[in-house]
Amino acid sequence: METTRHYTATVYIVADGATALHEHERLGIRIPPGGHVHRDELPHEAAVREVREETGHDPDLVADDPGIRTDTGRSLPQPRYQMLYDIDVCDGEVAHQHVDHVYFARVDSRDVDPAAGEEGPEVWDWNTPADLRATSVDEDVAQIGTEAIETVSDA
Repeated sequence: METTRHYTATVYIVADGATALHEHERLGIRIPPGGHVHRDELPHEAAVREVREETGHDPDLVADDPGIRTDTGRSLPQPRYQMLYDIDVCDGEVAHQHVDHVYFARVDSRDVDPAAGEEGPEVWDWNTPADLRATSVDEDVAQIGTEAIETVSDA
């Protein structure tokens, strides 16, 4: 079986010492804003677009850019992590994976005002590191979310 891979971007947005998560309907897990990278986008552009659509925020990515510029190429803002997630498994074989570019970002407030057609603000909750340790989120979400809060708060 051939494995289909899609590129995605996820952003742990941070405001006032907490990061926002919502319940993903199909996957049944709590995750930060994010989604697929469109054909005409770079991963960091998809990250910003997804945050705007899902939360209404204009995120300030906390990402290193080596600043390499030549006539034929340039460096891009670096994701904090690149993760490989198995999305669909059939008869023990992975059929679909996400290659996820994970970014950290600062936002101005905990207000959530999603774009038309997105889930409403009631599906979002803000989680401190203590909340992440005490609630039922996947281990990677708790670990990366806590790191995002610490990194953005220190930046």
